[in-house]
Amino acid sequence: MPKSRTMVVTGATGAIGGALARRLAALPECRLILPVRDAAKGERLATELRQVRAGLELRIQVVDLGRKSQIEAFAERLDAPVQVLLNLAAVTPRQREQTPEGIERQLATNVLGYFWMIRSLLPQLRAGAPARVINVASYWAGGLRLDDLEFRRRRYDNDAAYRQSKQADRMLSTAFAERLAGDRISVNACHPGDVPSRLARNLGFGGHQSAAEAADTPAWLATDDQGQAVSGAYFARRRREPCPFMQDRAGVEALFERCGEY
Repeated sequence: MPKSRTMVVTGATGAIGGALARRLAALPECRLILPVRDAAKGERLATELRQVRAGLELRIQVVDLGRKSQIEAFAERLDAPVQVLLNLAAVTPRQREQTPEGIERQLATNVLGYFWMIRSLLPQLRAGAPARVINVASYWAGGLRLDDLEFRRRRYDNDAAYRQSKQADRMLSTAFAERLAGDRISVNACHPGDVPSRLARNLGFGGHQSAAEAADTPAWLATDDQGQAVSGAYFARRRREPCPFMQDRAGVEALFERCGEY
């Protein structure tokens, strides 16, 4: 790894995101920029991270990852090259919610937030190349309905909405990987692990791994040479695994085009 590397991590106040931020903060070459929705949680995390390593360069920015305008404003304020973007932010509300822009919240945060963040930070990623994007998806994926991304035609179910969002994250990773190959920006997706978190409890899961264990694969992709050498792939337990969703060429392109309409 280079002597200095700027990493943007979304969702860092969550269980896995916090463990990931602590792991990265320990690296002497790492500068962390954390867009967080809750300022108080962000400051508590910042206090903890500064105890991990003396001299850590750390910036906390308040950003609602489900709102395009706030992501674009965050990117405009960021005047430094970025070598790593880790998209982790996710929500699983039990009842259907909408953002102020009228977008169903799981789609806005779990899918469009990734899409908008990558697009908005392209100048910084290109300036920091070779750079990489890691989209934290899940093995719990499927059921994508391009004709009803926001659960307007069918009854909202937070589990179905979450599975759909994680399928979309895998597919978007392939779409961006192909588009950014010439810019020396790799884009991969991964399953982190199952932890007893608020997100999991909302889905009815208990979780059987520690947050540190779950953070291992995304941390590995962010720091190991493999995370730069490979692009457009899906990983779990540090291993590349086949993903039928990412091989659906027509579906990938249709999803990318649909996301671009928001």
